[in-house]
Amino acid sequence: MIKEICKSDLKSRLLKKDKPVILYGMGNGADMIIEELEKMNIEFSDVFASDDFVRGQFFHGKKVLTLSQIEEKYEDFLILMTFAVHDDKTIDFVKNLSLKHEVYSPTVPVVSGKGLFTLDFYNEHEKEFEKAFSLLSDEKSRETFINILSFKLSGKLSFLFNSYSEKSEVYEKLLKLNESESIVDLGAYDGDTIKEFLAFTKEKYETITAFEPDEKNFRKLLKNTENLENITCLNIGAWDKKETLFFEKKAGRNSKQSSAGTFPVNFDSVDNVISHKVSFLKMDIEGAEKNALEGAKETIRRYKPKLYVCAYHRNEDLYELILKINELSPDYKIYLRQHKYIPAWECNIYACVED
Repeated sequence: MIKEICKSDLKSRLLKKDKPVILYGMGNGADMIIEELEKMNIEFSDVFASDDFVRGQFFHGKKVLTLSQIEEKYEDFLILMTFAVHDDKTIDFVKNLSLKHEVYSPTVPVVSGKGLFTLDFYNEHEKEFEKAFSLLSDEKSRETFINILSFKLSGKLSFLFNSYSEKSEVYEKLLKLNESESIVDLGAYDGDTIKEFLAFTKEKYETITAFEPDEKNFRKLLKNTENLENITCLNIGAWDKKETLFFEKKAGRNSKQSSAGTFPVNFDSVDNVISHKVSFLKMDIEGAEKNALEGAKETIRRYKPKLYVCAYHRNEDLYELILKINELSPDYKIYLRQHKYIPAWECNIYACVED
């Protein structure tokens, strides 16, 4: 049973309206958070950025300030982080900032439009969260689950900082990557995770099949993997069936299937495309993970590949994906790990069948 979860959510804290709300950062993330604030009839007072990024620009009609200017202007205030970060320097800065000021990182899902992760949402799905929690296979996974739930609810960074673990532990001790893996990478981006995998297998493997639906990313993927043998790169997205869907184009790796999309993209299922043995299956596909798991169900049931499934794109992912993996094969040992990132991006489910 889930215990000691933080039951005070960020929405309730913001609705107190006892301090000026200051945004840290600009861009798409800030736009999404401002939209959530407007739903609560809350107006942010100012916005600041790192000193290197303050060049007299304006954001939503407010001049972008430095932190020192904010501290000089306000006696006390509440900070909302509006961007994602994973480099050590910025994370250390945020840690120090949270010691001086009241700092929160809101969880607004990358997809699905469900808004802030709130206590109402948790209570509505408490049985599913409890079931998913009961399926986790080690104490570290259960601790991570509680910390990530508490972070998503409260926005308090301490819960997130307490959950960090290293990828090396996953590859070496949980998944035990070896030199004869047949890898399927769904959402291969520019080949960055393929490079990461091969660093742990001494550049040795049997085959690699990479799905990447975004044309620009796909060109980078081809270039970055051109020296690899036995690799097949496919300019398609992963889904539960063969279908043309519409994509919302964004910079970098964040292009995603969306009802608001205007760019047609071909999607297909792993079961339709892959006919050979798969030993390692990774999914980082901007909220399509549940559909892709369904589309790989025969592959999963037949070969029991090691699984690496991102669980942070949708509010439901933290329970739905664990339950889906268990539904497809109860033989899996299921683990949850959070790697260094603000907000809880790189919260991943790992699963394997032990020999």
